[in-house]
Amino acid sequence: MGEFGDKAKGEIKEKGGKLTGDPGMEWEGKADKAKGKVEEAGRKLGEGIDETRTPGPDETPV
Repeated sequence: MGEFGDKAKGEIKEKGGKLTGDPGMEWEGKADKAKGKVEEAGRKLGEGIDETRTPGPDETPV
């Protein structure tokens, strides 16, 4: 679903679980939010690697 979608879905499930007293839904929401945060960290890490990467001998510098 993507990092932003997972975070939003997680927030909704977590709040819904708290309002209805459903701990299962609340934990699903926390898991979805965590998944979104992991995806965000992976994206940021990938962006950082691309920016600091030096081109190989057969590549043109960017």
